[in-house]
Amino acid sequence: MSDAMRSPESAENSHYTYANYLEWEGPQRYQLFGGEAVMMASPSVVHQAILRELLTDFNNFLRNKPCQVFAAPLDVRLFPKEDNSDDIVLQPDLLVVCDKDKLGKGSVNGAPDLAIEIMSPSNSHRELFLKFQYYLEAGVREYWVIDPETKKVQVHVYENGHYISTLYKENAHITVSVVPGLEIALESLWAK
Repeated sequence: MSDAMRSPESAENSHYTYANYLEWEGPQRYQLFGGEAVMMASPSVVHQAILRELLTDFNNFLRNKPCQVFAAPLDVRLFPKEDNSDDIVLQPDLLVVCDKDKLGKGSVNGAPDLAIEIMSPSNSHRELFLKFQYYLEAGVREYWVIDPETKKVQVHVYENGHYISTLYKENAHITVSVVPGLEIALESLWAK
């Protein structure tokens, strides 16, 4: 075993930073919640189908425009520090970044304009609560939580330091506030 840390389980540390995170090897994916390493489960077929549809819609619309869309796995460092001592690293399922200065070599450094999370059985209420708090604190302008089970989407739009939330049901159309002109038809997400 080399001096590099292969995974968080192999260390005695219980508070991790992005510097630690960069040393981990192996197929597992992690997120850092205030220094706590949380392993991510492999996404389901339904999850991936929803992500594929969203990515296609966003990518087609944003082609030749200043904003860019990305899909997980991609590290998002909401509060990056030059010495990599930041301890919050998330991997939203889909994100839109309009400020090219936030695009680092291996991560997004700062708040994306839009973050989308697709729920799965492995998501805990604590994880969703923390992500909501982190995205709000970082000033993520729009945050979606998609629930494939209930076919509902909770959309949070940042205004004056807090989120205004709207719940969209099965066949609704969502106008993307951070990407004017783009509308997502939810019925296309549920078709497999």
